[in-house]
Amino acid sequence: MKLFQFKYWEPYYGIIILILGAICYIPFLGSVHLFDWDEINFAESSREMLVTGDYFRVMIEYQPFWEKPPFFFWLQALSMKTFGVNEFAARLPNAIMGIFTLLTLYYTGKRIKNGLFGFIWAFIYLISFLPFFYFKSGIIDPVFNYFIFTTLLFLIRAYQSSKPSHALLFALAAGLLNGMAVLTKGPVGLLLILLTYFFAWSLSKFKRILSFKQILLFFLGAIITSSFWYLPELLNNGPSFFKEFILYQVELFTKPVAGHKQPFFYHFLVVLIGCFPLSIFAIPGFIKRNSAEGLDVYRRWTIILVAVVMILFTIVQTKIVHYSSMAYLPLSFLAAGYIYHSIQYAKSISKWVMIMLAALGSVFSVIMIFIPYFFIHKSQFMQYVKDPFAKAAIEQNIHWTGTEYLFGGLFLLGLIVLIIYLVRKKTLQGIIIYGFFTMIVLTCYLQQVIPKIEKHSQGRIIEFYQSIQGEEVYVVPVGFKTYAHLFYFQHPNYPNQPHGIERRDWLTKGIIDKPVYIVVKNTEKYVKELPDVSFVKQVGGYMIYRRERNDGL
Repeated sequence: MKLFQFKYWEPYYGIIILILGAICYIPFLGSVHLFDWDEINFAESSREMLVTGDYFRVMIEYQPFWEKPPFFFWLQALSMKTFGVNEFAARLPNAIMGIFTLLTLYYTGKRIKNGLFGFIWAFIYLISFLPFFYFKSGIIDPVFNYFIFTTLLFLIRAYQSSKPSHALLFALAAGLLNGMAVLTKGPVGLLLILLTYFFAWSLSKFKRILSFKQILLFFLGAIITSSFWYLPELLNNGPSFFKEFILYQVELFTKPVAGHKQPFFYHFLVVLIGCFPLSIFAIPGFIKRNSAEGLDVYRRWTIILVAVVMILFTIVQTKIVHYSSMAYLPLSFLAAGYIYHSIQYAKSISKWVMIMLAALGSVFSVIMIFIPYFFIHKSQFMQYVKDPFAKAAIEQNIHWTGTEYLFGGLFLLGLIVLIIYLVRKKTLQGIIIYGFFTMIVLTCYLQQVIPKIEKHSQGRIIEFYQSIQGEEVYVVPVGFKTYAHLFYFQHPNYPNQPHGIERRDWLTKGIIDKPVYIVVKNTEKYVKELPDVSFVKQVGGYMIYRRERNDGL
């Protein structure tokens, strides 16, 4: 029957990708609280934009936040204005960007090769772990990565175009998109592209890649879009903001800010494990004979971009898991090229690729099964947990039904089907069947398992912050870094009050005009030194104390 033939569906590939993206990315966005730090940090900055009405300066706790430009916060603020200040609104911009990303991959692949290549490219990205999770998150990187990658795609079009007028337009478009990347995450957006261009130029033995006019238009485009942020800031507040912003970027590069220090191979491990299965399929894609024909320029530039991202963020001292996420998109091109090449020539997927898929996939399945087993049978493991905070968090009475085991088993079944089909040289059928298993498993896991894990870690304390929303009180965490109290208590703006350590000391020891809730971990000794606090309750590993108003009014 035609209905079961891939060619029958080819005219509908774009619609299929659109529908799958919407089904995977939009549902259950609000099923779990935002996670400390980054998700809550960014959402709180967006909420504070709504509170203050200042949409050009990013703030946290109503103080300048030097780390990020405002574009992503504009998206979140618009979403919150429409859907309310909640998890769904904070994550919706990335879900929409996820759909845009899939469609961009599909239509780019269709233009440079054919519809099947575009479908494989978008589909393998859709069913890979970290890309799937990131588009259901509230962090900046999915938007930033989209602008960087589309910048690269338009630079390649400018390079390849045989019509000078078209080449100039493509260079301008690349610049406009790169300006959006700068507007999203700062100068690193321009740095990544300049480094990629430099290495592409050097590998071509310094032959001209773009003309002077094209380069000029690229920078003009970047200036135009990025000026929507820095020009009003410069006119209204002078150059001091930029000095602080650049100094913070340098600190991120040279020091392990906020304790984010990891071994040098950290990002290579994150990408290999986190981008399963596209990371495994991408490895042979680095070899020319395993790539789709006629796409040498795209292959070369994507490899360079992967190398730039991995080397740069290996050098950067602050190592956070999503810093290397820019590598996911170019790696997905290499993976799609290898898969398409195997299908086009009816070749078997390499045995070592199948072994790696089976081995790493089996580990994921075991982890998915072990997590609910651990919490259901936690009494068997508590003797091995030495940290008092972790122990109290795990011992909370959260209801696990036992059905959570099914998701790991279902994933393993999909993996077995994939390997069987790969052995039989039915690569595309195997990937599609496995993909649907994965989409179901990841969606269910996010809706059924992750919220329970989150309750063990931060959920109960967030519920406390929500419970005192609107009360005339202060809230101050002591001894640990968090943004949860700001967003979930919906911290008001107190323009004339101290901040940082001075605020902590004032609220815990000074003369106060409202009661204060002091939140500490159960390992913190600071609160024991305070004479006028009373214990309220313990939630997980957190201890909540209250200090009464003492200003005599």
